[in-house]
Amino acid sequence: MNFVIFDDEKRNNFFPITLTRSTGDLRVGILKLRQRISTYFELTETNIIVSSDLEAIYKERHNDWKVNELQKEETIFINSRIKIDTNSKKAILNLQKDECLVKDDTIIAARCTPNKKKITSENLNSLFSDLKRIENSEINYWEFLWELIAENADYIKRDYNDVFYDKDNYFETELGTTVINPYNVWIGDGTVMKPGVVIDATEGPVIIDENVTIMSNAVIIGPVYIGKRSIIKVGAKIYKGTSIGPVCKIGGEVEETIFQGYTNKQHDGFLGHSYLGEWINLGADTNNSDLKNNYKTVSIYFYPQKKKIDSKNHFLGAIIGDHSKTGINSTINTGTVIGIGCSLFGADLLKNHIPSFNIGTGSKIVEYLLEDFIETAVLVKKRRGLKFSDSEKELYSKIHKQVF
Repeated sequence: MNFVIFDDEKRNNFFPITLTRSTGDLRVGILKLRQRISTYFELTETNIIVSSDLEAIYKERHNDWKVNELQKEETIFINSRIKIDTNSKKAILNLQKDECLVKDDTIIAARCTPNKKKITSENLNSLFSDLKRIENSEINYWEFLWELIAENADYIKRDYNDVFYDKDNYFETELGTTVINPYNVWIGDGTVMKPGVVIDATEGPVIIDENVTIMSNAVIIGPVYIGKRSIIKVGAKIYKGTSIGPVCKIGGEVEETIFQGYTNKQHDGFLGHSYLGEWINLGADTNNSDLKNNYKTVSIYFYPQKKKIDSKNHFLGAIIGDHSKTGINSTINTGTVIGIGCSLFGADLLKNHIPSFNIGTGSKIVEYLLEDFIETAVLVKKRRGLKFSDSEKELYSKIHKQVF
């Protein structure tokens, strides 16, 4: 059986993070949404359907994937937003040919033989329009980005049990390292922990992936995941519900926050209940609020409606898109959304919604010229031995035109 994981029209519910990536590449827990689906179905190859904006960049990065390409054979299509579990897996596998699984008018999965060779997420519904609809109210899916933040701790526990618990564990600690509840700790090959490190896995697992460096006197309280080749700085305090993707440098105080990867928060300062994309740098003593003084639920800018809506969460910090930066002593208000490619600094409070490609202070922002942005992005990726490719330039240029 052929399997395809697809993004649907709700991709914009997860802006600005999905302006530059597939919904299936959103991280929650240890894994990305697509990786979790692939794990449940034991998929050996990757076939995805993404928006036309993202097609070139995905083909460039993953030349062994089938991107927006279909084979004329019976195929099971799975929505990347599904909260996959054993029950939903069973329901998907029980689909008969020319049936689709539906909840609240959202197509969760479908089984059919495609009559097209090429498709994008924008016109995906044409593929499913004639299928028999099977309603299933018990299947759940992700609807808003802040749901991933709220459920991250639970998903770290779940992924640990499902994926990491039985993998080879290179659990070795140096003298001076304190580990509480070591049976709940998984350490990857090549990871180094310096003297004075404290790992407390009493309330949930701590997974430290391959080639991570934990510097002296850092404290990590699970459930926490730290991705490959990341560095946790001296004296860092990493609290429960935090997922750190690959090649990050993290210091200060962090709580219930998701880092996609390749992001630096090296210095002191608090970051809580937030979601950060890639290639972000937070200057020294950048702090955010994740709880209102009146303890009411947090309203946050929602791209599809172009206005703030009630998140129904009491704790919600910042959402920051790829390639955005803050200067030293920046202060970010509760429920602030910062788009991609922003450069922000000064003493003014950063609040509400700062659109993509803006530069300046909280009270005065102006257009961040595309050529200046690209010049910086090229330098940033070069520092990691990577190239800011032509496909990336094309994608960011298109987004810039949509803003200005």
